[in-house]
Amino acid sequence: MVLVKGPKLAGVVDVDEEFHALRSEPDPVRRGRRATDLLATYQQRSVELARIRRAAVEEARDQLGGSYTEVARAFGLTKGRITQIRNTAPPPHRAFFGVGPLDIALPGRRLLDRQDVVIATEDDATGAYLTEETERLAFTVERRIIDPRQEWEPGRDAVVVCGPASAHIGNLLMQRDPLLTMSIGDGARWAIIDHETGERFLSPMDDEQPSRADVAYVARHAMPSGAVVVHIAGIHALGSVGAAHYLMEHVPELWAEFGDDSFSMAIGGQFHELNPTGLDVLVPPRRWPQ
Repeated sequence: MVLVKGPKLAGVVDVDEEFHALRSEPDPVRRGRRATDLLATYQQRSVELARIRRAAVEEARDQLGGSYTEVARAFGLTKGRITQIRNTAPPPHRAFFGVGPLDIALPGRRLLDRQDVVIATEDDATGAYLTEETERLAFTVERRIIDPRQEWEPGRDAVVVCGPASAHIGNLLMQRDPLLTMSIGDGARWAIIDHETGERFLSPMDDEQPSRADVAYVARHAMPSGAVVVHIAGIHALGSVGAAHYLMEHVPELWAEFGDDSFSMAIGGQFHELNPTGLDVLVPPRRWPQ
C-alpha cells in the first residue's frame, strides 16, 4: 500500500534544485507561495541541524570521557559555545515527530443540515494541546481539518487524530499496523484488538452504565518516504484527548526506546470534563517487525 502519492515530501526533495528554479519563476503568485513554503522548510531543517548537533555533543562527551572541554576542542568550538548549544538547541526527542513542518490533522464531521464540516469539542481540544506542545519543540505547525468526503493523505510529517470510521486516512494508517487494529463487533461497539493476544479493549462510555472514560490507539509510522506520521485514534473523541496527553508526557522515553522505528500501543483514560484524571497503558508499546 502506498500512502503518499505524487511528488516527494517536503524535506526529501532537492530543495537546492527548487531554490534555483524558484528564482526564475515568472509568476509572482507561484513564486511568492513557493518561497513561503521553502522558508518554512529551510527553517525547520535549521532547527533539526541544531538538534543533531546537541545530540552529537552528548554522544561525543560519552566517548571522550565525560569532558565537555574535550568536546569543545574536538568540535573546534569554545566551551561556552558548547554550553550554549546544550541549553538552547531542541532536545533529541524532537525527532520523534520528524523534521517538520508538521501538520496536525483532525477529523471533520458532517451534519445533515450543513454543507461544511464541523469539529468535535474534544478533537478541537486535542488539536490545541498538540499544537502547543509541538511548538514547544520548535515545530512550525499547521492545523488541518480532514473532510470525511475526501481521501486526504499527509504530504509531510504529521500527527493524524482520526479513527478508521472517521476518514479514509484513519483506515489507511490502521491497515499498516501488524500488531493492533480497531474494529466494530457485537452490539456495534468499537474495540481495540491486540492481534498477538486476542485481547479486546472496549470503551467504558459504551457500557450499560457509562462512565467518563475511554480508550485510544497510538502509533508512530516511519514512512518509506522518510516522513513521520503519528496516529492517534480514540474509540470516542475523548480517548484522543487522553492519548495526546500521554504521548506528549512520554515522548522522551518513547524516543529513547524506539528511536526512529514504528510502533503502536493502547491507552486508557479517565476524565473530568476534558481533563485526564488518570491514564493507563493497556497495551505496552511494541516495535513493528521490519
